[in-house]
Amino acid sequence: MATMVVHDETASGRPVDTLELVDLPDRVTVRELIRHRVRAEVARYNAGPTRPWRGLVTPAEPSAPEPGPVRVDWERQADIAERAFERNGFFVLVGDRQVELLDEEIDLAAGEHVAFVRLVPLVGG
Repeated sequence: MATMVVHDETASGRPVDTLELVDLPDRVTVRELIRHRVRAEVARYNAGPTRPWRGLVTPAEPSAPEPGPVRVDWERQADIAERAFERNGFFVLVGDRQVELLDEEIDLAAGEHVAFVRLVPLVGG
């Protein structure tokens, strides 16, 4: 089992955030990596939901707000993140290459740098 740090970066390569993922198999698909990442960030948020959300995709607002902090459902967020990846809402870099398919395998044992790059839509564009 592997432990790795994924990096959030801007399109210019500037680091924005990091998140450590533990107990990953040595080989994962991009889909599995996204789901592991989202599960970890949702767990971090749900453990102390008073801090601001810092995640791959922003959670949808509940239709009927309940009193107290909102708990985020990691599986729903992971589904949203997969769709965002497929629509180019963000991309994943492994080493010096961009992975393009959810079912593409990544060899985590190789120790390559893994970065998530979120694309920001241009105002008026």
